[in-house]
Amino acid sequence: GVRAGAGALLSGVAKAALEASLTGLEFAAGIPGSAGGAVFMNAGAYGGQMADVVREVAYLDGDGALRTCAGAGCGFGYRTSVFKAHPDWTVVSVTLGLTPGDPASIRTQMEDLAQRRRDKQPLDLPSAGSTFKRPEGYFAGKLIQDAGLRGAAIGGAQVSEKHAGFIVNRGGATSADVRALVSLVQRTVLERFGVALECEVRFL
Repeated sequence: GVRAGAGALLSGVAKAALEASLTGLEFAAGIPGSAGGAVFMNAGAYGGQMADVVREVAYLDGDGALRTCAGAGCGFGYRTSVFKAHPDWTVVSVTLGLTPGDPASIRTQMEDLAQRRRDKQPLDLPSAGSTFKRPEGYFAGKLIQDAGLRGAAIGGAQVSEKHAGFIVNRGGATSADVRALVSLVQRTVLERFGVALECEVRFL
C-alpha cells in the first residue's frame, strides 16, 4: 500500500503509486487537490473513488487525540465521509490498499483518463472542479445546459461553455460572483425541472 500525508497532492500520490507499480489509483491522477481533501469528500472520477482504495485514515479528533479508522468505518458515500459530519476532526494521513500491476498499463490508463479530462473539462480556466453533485437520475451539466445557462455569467464567474457543470473564473471573479452564479443556477434548474442541485464544492 501507499501512505500519504493529508497535504500531499493526490496527483503526486497517484504518480508515486505508478512508480511503485501499484494499481487502483489511476482514477485520481487528474483530480486537483490534497489526499486529505479527497478522503474528506470521497473524491472520485471515471468509475473510481477513494472509498475503493482507503485502507486506514489517521485523524485528530475534536480533543486533539490522534485516532485511526479503517476504510470501512469512514462512512464513505457519494462525495461524503464521516469527516464531513465532524468538522472538528482533521485528517492527518491516509493509507491506501493498492495492488501490484503492470506499470505500462497503469500509465496508459492514466494517460487515457487525462485525455478524456482535457477533451471534456474546461482546464484552460481556473475553477474549483465540478460545481454540483450529480442529482439522482440526472446529470447536473445537462440540466444546466438545458436550462439555457451555458455561458451565463455574473461578474468574472461564468458557467463554462465547454462543460456546463463547471463554474469558471474568466477573469477577476470574486467569491460573491461565484456564490451569486451558483444561486442563479440552482434557482433556474429548480424552477425549470424541479431538481434541487447541491454544491459539490464547499464554501469556507
